[in-house]
Amino acid sequence: MKRFTILLLSLLVVMSLVLTACGPATTEPPATEEPTEEPTEEPTEEPTEEPTEEPTEEPTEEPTEEPTPEPTTRRGGWLDEIVVSVVDAASAVTQLEAGAIDIYAAGVSSDTLPEIEEAGLPYAQSNGLYYELTINPIGPIFPGTGKVNPFFDARAREALNWLINRDYINREVYNGGALPKFWSIITNMPDYTKFAETVRRLEAQYAYDMDKADAAIEEVMLEIEGVTREDGMYMYEGEQVEILLLIRNDSDGTRVPIGDYVGNQLEEIGFATVRDYKTSSEASPIWVGGDPADGLWHIYTGAWSATVIDRDEGDNFDFFDCPTSAYGSTALWQAFPVSDRYQELATALAYNNFNTIEERDAAMEEMLELALKESIHVWLIDGKNFTPYNEGIEVTYDLAAGVDGSQIWPYTIRKTGEEGGSLNWGAPDLFVDPWNPINGSNWAFDQAINRATQDDAFMYDPHTGLIWPQRFERAEITAEEGLPIGKTLDWLTLDFAPEIAVPEDAIVDWDAENQAFITAAEKFPDGTTAKIKSVVYYPEDLFETVKWHDGTPLTMGDILYQWIIGLDIGKEASAIYDSAYAANVESILANFKGFRILSEDPLTVETYYDSYQIDAELNIGTMWPTWNYGQAPWHTLAAAALADEAGEVAFSADKAEEFSTETTTVEWLSYIGGPSLEIISNYLDQAIADEYVPYASVLADYITPEDAVARYQAAKDFFAEYGHYWIGMGPYILDEVFLTEKVATLIPNPDFPDLADKWARFGAPKIPEVEVEGEGSVILGEEFVFDVFVTFEGEAYPGEEIKEVKGLLYDATNQIVQVIPGELVEDGQYTITVPAEVSAEMEAGASKIEVVVVSNVVAIPNFNAFEFVTIE
Repeated sequence: MKRFTILLLSLLVVMSLVLTACGPATTEPPATEEPTEEPTEEPTEEPTEEPTEEPTEEPTEEPTEEPTPEPTTRRGGWLDEIVVSVVDAASAVTQLEAGAIDIYAAGVSSDTLPEIEEAGLPYAQSNGLYYELTINPIGPIFPGTGKVNPFFDARAREALNWLINRDYINREVYNGGALPKFWSIITNMPDYTKFAETVRRLEAQYAYDMDKADAAIEEVMLEIEGVTREDGMYMYEGEQVEILLLIRNDSDGTRVPIGDYVGNQLEEIGFATVRDYKTSSEASPIWVGGDPADGLWHIYTGAWSATVIDRDEGDNFDFFDCPTSAYGSTALWQAFPVSDRYQELATALAYNNFNTIEERDAAMEEMLELALKESIHVWLIDGKNFTPYNEGIEVTYDLAAGVDGSQIWPYTIRKTGEEGGSLNWGAPDLFVDPWNPINGSNWAFDQAINRATQDDAFMYDPHTGLIWPQRFERAEITAEEGLPIGKTLDWLTLDFAPEIAVPEDAIVDWDAENQAFITAAEKFPDGTTAKIKSVVYYPEDLFETVKWHDGTPLTMGDILYQWIIGLDIGKEASAIYDSAYAANVESILANFKGFRILSEDPLTVETYYDSYQIDAELNIGTMWPTWNYGQAPWHTLAAAALADEAGEVAFSADKAEEFSTETTTVEWLSYIGGPSLEIISNYLDQAIADEYVPYASVLADYITPEDAVARYQAAKDFFAEYGHYWIGMGPYILDEVFLTEKVATLIPNPDFPDLADKWARFGAPKIPEVEVEGEGSVILGEEFVFDVFVTFEGEAYPGEEIKEVKGLLYDATNQIVQVIPGELVEDGQYTITVPAEVSAEMEAGASKIEVVVVSNVVAIPNFNAFEFVTIE
């Protein structure tokens, strides 16, 4: 979803944002495509504070608080039952009015907002939903069909940017409520704003130009042997060249018109099109689970949703475009033809391999150009997502992820003033792909329900994208002197050191052949240093209070198993090796310098690494049994790993397809249905008979044979009660699963350690409202001033809560002339002064100033433009 911007030892990946492919608009697997259209990947975007060159410590930021509610003794979720069912987006408002559902959690696009408002429904608004074209890069001829694919060539992919009128899509499809999008970074967010001059120049360079697109694609097509152009049509082997459009038809109603528009544009320049309209469940096996070389599609109408506010979007390029992505386990991502320079920059930006902010800025500016030049994806629209619900429902939503994409929704959703009750949740789809935590479904609607069943080490702040402790107490960060890192919150300390030496006994890697840890002394015999050292302190009662849904307690076995298998699966010597993971594991280890368990009880973990984020809070190294696609105890994973080793299941779709034959099917592992359930049950029986301890060379110190047998039996007992093996530790338990009917039921976890109101303190997000005033006409060569008024709910916005006010000054050529900082007059009022020498250089005519206001207490900046005329 874009992805998390934090080093998770439990995931062993640094994700700057978790993206999910959207059901209707999310991204695609590993981000959540449509549901995680889902990358979660993973990816994932969050507005980021612009780092300063000198490390600074900002005032402690606290979430906006509401009046203290009455104390409760209830633990876990507020509700007694959540029933999830599939509802078409087009009927969402009608279903809400009829009382058939209480919330349409995936949300709808801006074209539906008038209907929501007319119905008088409350709604949440989020900004992390975006749309793109996923391009099949195999070619020039598809091996599977013998059909032509011009998009194997970067020049043809680049030309799609000129072929598509993003303003037209926004106006006709989104009712003008969205923003044109050229990159995976979110328009009008901090990274976009910081590089305003570069992005505005490139947006003008790649603006709609049908003739330019036609000429560029013709150049590519006529270089393909056997292709001719006759009467404007491209011909190959006597037939007009067809472009296969895979168009989602079950999301928020916007992807069909987008797909049809793209098809019309392609037909205008000489192609025939085949428009294959499919639901997410029908499309996913083709573009996510299939081999792009089969040639079943050229272009897919993708959408992604961020699952957190991404404070540093530099990692998006790796996540969306590179084989090293967390999404890299799919055949499509492995086929993406990024250049060496693109991969180099993407890796550097993903892990912030820079010593200064100037180095990072230079890399971003170069990458913004390369991203359009290579166009692995063609980005179209940054939409706003609106989540409607009925009166009497309360839920905290994330400013980027909305409701269903947020981490916090299961902890806060309730009926106003009630404890208990049932809630009906509408989703655009469900159970699109198999569920398994290592590489299962990343669709937004699947991940939304998954999130209710898992509990993480930390909680993302839904307004800022920073994190708060959930299962640890505090942390200490030591950074290399000179790194542009600052802290905001008071649960951690931040210090700097001239050098951070990695201890010789730190565990750095995993030896899959010898089933042993590799220490820093072994991997770095001459010693090594790190840019970041993190120490995380967990509570004394961690292993007594935190339990899995099958009743077994969290143990060190769970934590270490997660770390081991996360590397083992990408090692060629491993019995469960998956080649698609190798590049991702290699990329992770290039920046990871080791960890040490300083204390097991209470747990204290020390980690070292070279990748970093500019926010100290996002640099902690937590160890926690959560993966990209969910959470699981070691014992159910061990059974699945035995089945993987035997060739009966595979954690990834890519490996399942690779090892399946005409006579033997290798199942893509699912913990919630299908043949996988019987296979897991069989291997649990085998593990009980063998008293099997996985990775015994290490874990035998933490798991006895008796413990292992008890764990396996607990999983079997859970299966006997619930009919699946999706065992988490979150506030809700997955009670019922109906794959065919696409219905799921969640019930509260009676063993959850926290009171239901733990995260009830977040109030309405304090997004600044901006007004700009000035003269309607000004004389060039003279100084002129604009007044900027910043408020929230009618009150002046406190100056200490504003990080930055600046104006982007445009002249009549629509080019940025100057970026001018605002000056504080008093709370809620700023001035932006255009010096006489600057105005003297402007072109006369229609001009404007675009004011950007960035708050310290919400990570979403606000923009407002004021138009005026400059005269000689």
